[in-house]
Amino acid sequence: MTWSPGPGVIEMPDGVRLRGRGLRKAGSPGRPPGEQPEFGLYLLGEPPPTMEWEMRWLRWPDFRLPSDRDEAAAALADAHARARHQRVEIACGGGRGRTGTALACIAVLSGVPADKAVTFVREHYDRHAVETPFQRRFVRRFPTR
Repeated sequence: MTWSPGPGVIEMPDGVRLRGRGLRKAGSPGRPPGEQPEFGLYLLGEPPPTMEWEMRWLRWPDFRLPSDRDEAAAALADAHARARHQRVEIACGGGRGRTGTALACIAVLSGVPADKAVTFVREHYDRHAVETPFQRRFVRRFPTR
């Protein structure tokens, strides 16, 4: 099962759909309205609350980069692979900086050139996605496997 088009859902060039959201927004961090994820990747400085679905926590402080870049690359590749057959959500506190950065990295895995991935995510997900120069550089240098 994959996501139906809707708020926060971004379709990558390879057809994979993921949903991004902010855990501090209305209806969060618990059960969001609409379709429920089957897997969530949560990008937070502290462990996320327990969810009703399978999840993975990636330590990623607000406005910064992941604490372990190799673990981040593996987690994002896993989320991309799962999204071919599951509803996968990517979320941080606000749903823009860390979530946007993660979505841009997944866009690179989906075939978007690394120097165009931030623009792609800003056009198709949130115009304020990827908030810091460090996050933009992280996307440009993201390994494609």
